[in-house]
Amino acid sequence: MASKSLTSQYKLLAIASGFGSILGSGIIVGLSATITVWQIGLHLSNSQVGVISGTLTFAIALGSLLAGTFSKKVGLIKTYNWTNLFYAIGTMICVLAPNYLTLLAGVIITGVASGLDLPISMTVISHDAPDDSTASSLVASTQIFWQIGVFMSYVCAFIVSKMVGATGARVVFSILTAFAFITWLWRITSKKFRTFHEEGDKRQAVKDNTERSEDASLKSVLSGEKNRKYLAFFFCILIFYVCWNLLANTFGQFQTFTLAQAHATQSFATGAGIILNFISLAATMSFAKAACSKYRNVFFFIGILVQLAAMLYLAFSSHDLWPIVVAIGAYNIGNNLAGEALYKVWTQESFPSEARASVQGFINGFSRLCCGLFAFVTPALVVQSVIHYTMLGFAGLIAVSFVAGVIMINLQKKYKKEN
Repeated sequence: MASKSLTSQYKLLAIASGFGSILGSGIIVGLSATITVWQIGLHLSNSQVGVISGTLTFAIALGSLLAGTFSKKVGLIKTYNWTNLFYAIGTMICVLAPNYLTLLAGVIITGVASGLDLPISMTVISHDAPDDSTASSLVASTQIFWQIGVFMSYVCAFIVSKMVGATGARVVFSILTAFAFITWLWRITSKKFRTFHEEGDKRQAVKDNTERSEDASLKSVLSGEKNRKYLAFFFCILIFYVCWNLLANTFGQFQTFTLAQAHATQSFATGAGIILNFISLAATMSFAKAACSKYRNVFFFIGILVQLAAMLYLAFSSHDLWPIVVAIGAYNIGNNLAGEALYKVWTQESFPSEARASVQGFINGFSRLCCGLFAFVTPALVVQSVIHYTMLGFAGLIAVSFVAGVIMINLQKKYKKEN
C-alpha cells in the first residue's frame, strides 16, 4: 500500500496532471454543451456542426496516438510542460473565431493537445513517483479531475446559456483558455516539479544501469517470446477499455438525448446531468482511495455487476423517464468503480516506464476512434423503439469487459508470483 506521506508529498504533481484531465473533459463537454450556441452565432449548417463534433473526437485520438512519438522525439518532460500552451492557443482561436473554418482549426489544435496530454501526464506521474504503489494511488486520483471538468463545463454552459449569439460559447472557451494557460505556467515554473523530474530521471538511470536498456517502441515491447506477458496485458486492457469507453462515451454524449427521448424537459435533463455527475464524482473518489489497496479488485467486481444490472434494468423495465434516470444513476456508480481510473492504473503498473506513454497513447487513440465511429449510429440506437435491444447489446459489452478484466487480474497475480 502506498505510504500516505509519499502520496501527500507528490500530491501537487497529481493535481497538476489532473488539471490536464479537467481540460480534456472540459473541451469534450464544453463543445458538446455549446455547439448549438456556436451554430446560431456563426450560422453553421447541421452538417458543419457534425463535422466539428466528429473532428474533435478524431483529433483527440490523433493526439493520443502521437504521445509515444512525442515522448521520445521531443522528450517526456518537455512535452508534459508545453502541451497545454498549444491547448490554450487552440481554444483562443475558437474564442476569436469569426467563421466555421476558424472554429474548426481551433478545435483540431485543442483536440490534438488534449489527446496528447493525458497519456503523457500519467507517464510523468509514474516516472516521478518513488514507487509503483504511490504511482498507482496518484494516477487513480487524476480521474477525479476528469469528473470535475465535466461538472465545470456543464455549470459554465448553463450560466452563459442566456447570452446572445455565440457570446456564451466564447465565454466558456475563454475559461478553458485561462485554465490551460495557468496549467502551462505552473508546470514550467514549479521548482518542486523540476526536482521531482530530476529525481525520476536519476531513478530511471539507475534502473537502466541494472537492466539492459532496449528499444521501448510499442512494437518492440509487444513482440518477442520474453515479452509475451506484455502482449497479454495489452490485449486485456485494450478490450476492457474499448468496451467500457463505448458505453461511457454513449452515455456521456447522448445522456441528455436519451432522457429527451423519454420526454424529459431540457431543464430536467440538464439538472439530472449535474446530479448524476455528483454521483460519478463520489464513486471516482471511492475508487481512488482503494486503487493501491487489497480492495481494488473487489471494487472491480462490484462495478461490473452494477453496470450489468443497470443495462439489464434498462432493457427489461419500463422505458418511462424515472426508470431510465435510476438506471443511469446506477450505471454512473458502476462505471467509475470499474472503468477509466482502473485502466490507467493497470497500464502504468504493467509496462516498462519508458513504454507507458506509447501503450496508453495507442489504447486511448484506438478507443477514441472506435467511439467516434460508433457515435455515427448511436442516436438511432437510443430511441424508444429499439432501446431494449441496445441495452442488451451494451450488457454484452460489459460481459466482455468483465472477462478481459478477470484475465488481467489473474495475469498480474501470475507474473507477480514469478517475479
